[in-house]
Amino acid sequence: MTGCLLGTGWTIAATLLAPALRLNLMRRAAKGKEIAERLPERFGIDPTPRPDGPLLWIHAASVGETMSILPVLGALHHRTKVLLTTGTVTSQLLLDQRLPKHGDVLHRFAPLDVPSWINRFLTHWQPDAACFVESELWPNQLAACQARGIKMMLLNARMSDRSFRHWQRAPRFARRVIGSFSVIQARGQQDAAHLRALGGVHVDSPGDLKLAAPPLPVDQAELDRLRGLLAGRPLWIAASTHPGEEQLIAAVHHLVSRTHPNLLTIIAPRHPERGPALSAEINAPRRGAGEDPPAEGGIWIADTMGELGLLYRLAPIAFVGRSLIPPGGGQNPLEPARLGCAVAVGPYTNNFNEHVALLRDAGGLVIVAEVGTLARFVSVMLDNPGQRLRLGERAAASVSRQVDLPERSAEALLSLLPEA
Repeated sequence: MTGCLLGTGWTIAATLLAPALRLNLMRRAAKGKEIAERLPERFGIDPTPRPDGPLLWIHAASVGETMSILPVLGALHHRTKVLLTTGTVTSQLLLDQRLPKHGDVLHRFAPLDVPSWINRFLTHWQPDAACFVESELWPNQLAACQARGIKMMLLNARMSDRSFRHWQRAPRFARRVIGSFSVIQARGQQDAAHLRALGGVHVDSPGDLKLAAPPLPVDQAELDRLRGLLAGRPLWIAASTHPGEEQLIAAVHHLVSRTHPNLLTIIAPRHPERGPALSAEINAPRRGAGEDPPAEGGIWIADTMGELGLLYRLAPIAFVGRSLIPPGGGQNPLEPARLGCAVAVGPYTNNFNEHVALLRDAGGLVIVAEVGTLARFVSVMLDNPGQRLRLGERAAASVSRQVDLPERSAEALLSLLPEA
């Protein structure tokens, strides 16, 4: 009964909130957080014709999920048409850079979880199967697919201890939602155990797609230019930072600069649109405005999209943000590790605990508690290039690429499609 009430309550609430959600989307578009001319897609309205033949719908909420799915899209190339939906402008910008250059994948923005918007979307596209990446599960979306007999897969599924405890408070609702998937591929054993306990069937844990990802791309000409510009300078990067962390990074820069006066600290905020405000607050040039790093010492705001591959190759020492201030959650430490950086994170990485443990146990990552310990880490790495190199090598070696995992995931997805 609890599951039915929760499901019905959500459906009613989403329907009643539709006007407010529509207004909020319009406000977001005015601020550049939505693409105004594509807002109708968020309401399930799309004049784009459905491609002929079987169609696989894959939903990847934001940048992290989109990065996870890219190797699978490569494995699906020429095997089926794919409708890929995401929910953020940053994911669209990423796809503009990374999406395979072929006609098999069509990107649209996902409709919000309002029943009429979801049904309009499904009526137009008529997907033959659906795949949801990682952990963003919307009850109306899933219920509408189930009502139409659309088989669903949960791919690279994650279920943290905290999320598991929340789901356990409504066990019938959890069984209704988690049990609606025909196939679940979890990223790890703990995630799989949580999903089985909540009612998941056909749950497997073949591995984490993030471990199968190729190294981040780079503009080699720009990398060569910046390396020439910064030759011989001590530098490090604080990447994917969140509000409140940049001030702490500035304090770290001040401490380390006492012994390394020409130090360059690169701050790459997780949300590039925060760049202008950070630049004004810290009094630092920003890449998003076409400005190069300061000539001597200082901080450089790298407020651009899709350039972490460039920045991690430029800076041999990397701190990964959203981890110094509670509740945190962390960001992906595998990306700098794969490129051989000496990696540090703060103590609040609950969304990436398995990745952090993998790197730490291999001796390829250091956990820092606060400003002082992060400053000491940066100083030690700058003063001991051999130690820094060994840390980076261990990090890179621990991220062994699971080359067969995208193909296994692609096969599981193709099995959901009707036979020709």
